[in-house]
Amino acid sequence: MNRFSLLNFKAVVTSLFVILIASQLSSCDKPIEAIKISGPTMGTTYNITLYPAKDSPLDSKQVQANIDDTLKQVNQQMSTWIKDSEISLFNKSESTDWYPVSAEFVNVVEAAQSISQLSNGAFDITVGPLINIWGFGKDFKNNNPGDDAIADAKTNIGYQKLEVRRSPPALKKQIPQLQINLSAIAKGYGVDVIAEQLAKAGIDNYLVEIGGEIRANGSKPNKSLWRIAIEKPSTKERSIQQGLLLENTGVATSGDYRNYFEREGKRYSHTIDPETGKPITHQLASITVLHKSAMMADGLATALMVIGEDKAKTFIADNKLNAYLISRDKDSFSNWHNLSDDLFIKP
Repeated sequence: MNRFSLLNFKAVVTSLFVILIASQLSSCDKPIEAIKISGPTMGTTYNITLYPAKDSPLDSKQVQANIDDTLKQVNQQMSTWIKDSEISLFNKSESTDWYPVSAEFVNVVEAAQSISQLSNGAFDITVGPLINIWGFGKDFKNNNPGDDAIADAKTNIGYQKLEVRRSPPALKKQIPQLQINLSAIAKGYGVDVIAEQLAKAGIDNYLVEIGGEIRANGSKPNKSLWRIAIEKPSTKERSIQQGLLLENTGVATSGDYRNYFEREGKRYSHTIDPETGKPITHQLASITVLHKSAMMADGLATALMVIGEDKAKTFIADNKLNAYLISRDKDSFSNWHNLSDDLFIKP
């Protein structure tokens, strides 16, 4: 039953957190117990809950060792914090020739480029120079760059200046200064990779979460669906906006309420609009996207966060997405969604 058609890795407190509710079977058989695995990765943490097949016991330590090895490889490919990672070495290169990379790296960059094209550049993995001048890079600074500095930074960005080739896998810069950052899509990719690894191991019922990005498959032994919660986008407290039931889908949330600074009463979000070169100023506070791929949900949520509520609704309709939006309304929040009511956990 499928209801959806669908590492600068320094962690920001996640906008989507998981509620895992233990369940028991009502039969005479011994209940299948959940296996829970967690650990550090990508500057944040991962949390996995899975149910093994009834007649296929698992070695949880070996499962975790395999997961840790896989996530280590993802980091080595896509973390800008690792000096000799694939992405760091590509960024250091000033060559404008084809630069060989792994097939996995190409897959992620190609997905990012497709979201850039779909969103007319609202999502752009080359936007790093703008993030840095606004002070949201590796070393946080409360910056306020002038128009000249913004214009200068914009000359070194642009997803159109990056070419991607599948065979043999390679990337190509049109300008030597071009650099990329996959932090807005790579956690979702990591979730997908682990989900696929579990599926290949014959595990059909699982929930994988990395830094708030999620993928759920199957159900619990009593056939109840996975439960998560969308967080209220408040800077003062952590509370639940809406609980959701998940089955066979990826989920990602993007918001502007955890990573920002204020100056003279004005709020500066870490989410930068590549077109203006400035932090977003609209009233959309949080957006949660459901998609069969956590990687795509991750990138799409960021793109929609950039374009704002009105354009986001049109984009969602045009591209047949499933999403939940939360906007600021004076001293409170309002929401809009196109999800089926039976996905909501009733209070």
